[in-house]
Amino acid sequence: MGFNPLGQKGIPIEKQLRNWSQLAVQPYDKMAVDPYTRCRIIAMNGIEVESIFFSHQFNRHTDVQEVKEKLAESRRIEQQQQKVINWLTPGDETTLEVTIGYEQVAIDLTAWLARSEPDPYLKQAYDFGLLEDFDHLYRYANLYELIEGKQAEQVVKQLTEITPGRPTAEEHRHPVDDVRRHFDKHTVDPISRMHVLTLVAAEQQTMNFYMTIGNRYQEPIARTLYQEIGMIEEQHVTQYESLLDPAESWFEQLVHHEYNECYLYHSFMSQEPDERIKKIWALHLDMEIEQLRIAGELLKKYDGREPEEILPAELPEPVLFQPNKEYVREVLASQVELTADRLDVTPDKHGRYHAYQGAVHGDGPIPSEAVIEQNLAASGREYRLETEGPNPVERLREHQPQEAR
Repeated sequence: MGFNPLGQKGIPIEKQLRNWSQLAVQPYDKMAVDPYTRCRIIAMNGIEVESIFFSHQFNRHTDVQEVKEKLAESRRIEQQQQKVINWLTPGDETTLEVTIGYEQVAIDLTAWLARSEPDPYLKQAYDFGLLEDFDHLYRYANLYELIEGKQAEQVVKQLTEITPGRPTAEEHRHPVDDVRRHFDKHTVDPISRMHVLTLVAAEQQTMNFYMTIGNRYQEPIARTLYQEIGMIEEQHVTQYESLLDPAESWFEQLVHHEYNECYLYHSFMSQEPDERIKKIWALHLDMEIEQLRIAGELLKKYDGREPEEILPAELPEPVLFQPNKEYVREVLASQVELTADRLDVTPDKHGRYHAYQGAVHGDGPIPSEAVIEQNLAASGREYRLETEGPNPVERLREHQPQEAR
């Protein structure tokens, strides 16, 4: 029998509060850390931030004092969990190094979820976003070499390739073309719901990060690149959040958020090689088990439903951070030319797409293309890490300035 968090005993909520010395964790060594340990840290920070944001929104939409108080208690602990996780990132890791880590998360997490997704429509949405994040890593890697004189391989190692994906300049779409059809809460596979919740949190974190730190650079090329890619992250959040069924009650959503946290902490604990950080995942899992129990009690009292009615009997197979090079190349070769027409992904670049491209790109220059040109001029070549051979798409094998299509 697998792991069922509903059948486990967690840490009582009144014993979860930690003092300052307990929160003051030692950051990892950026030169020695396993890249996927960094990825797990980034991913779980995003999960905790999403949980906090959701709890605040719930608090603003209920007038039941007991519910507000229960949310406040759990939310305070979630804030402490987020502080511990995010403060594992060392101060000497530059913003661009953190950014490259964010994009490695986006690539290898999205690829794993797409490979594991049973719903074809949801899988298509993940593959679509995957190729765009894949290109973002390539653009930031060239910026990293251009302004810091370093190569992104020292961050991602040999685990994730760095080569063009769907060119960022081609990703800009009219807002209506990033809205997707939502799943049905009555028929959706539980693993599909958790996949969507996970990607909403991951992309929302990246969007917020770029919104906040993009203006901290002095170099114009860095400032404009973060602006451009930050706008694509807005598109991604719109895509993924629209996949959620809005008919789910606030209490159902609360239970699903807590269950997904249990799922991810349990997943990451199972594969974490750093024993110190593994203990953090284990501690937070025990906390989330109790927070899930509290959410389940609220569901029973105010929705009249048992949590077992809406949750699987045990956690699915764990989410894994692992190389996805072959899968990414397959998707790149077959889907790079795709765009979207309202609810569906399509190969047809319609009039609304061309009009939006013309509006945002204007007369140029396009930052995501300019960064490649500038690094090419400075280094004599563009930066790539193609461990599996040339890019599978012929037009992406050698850099040529792209006009938006």
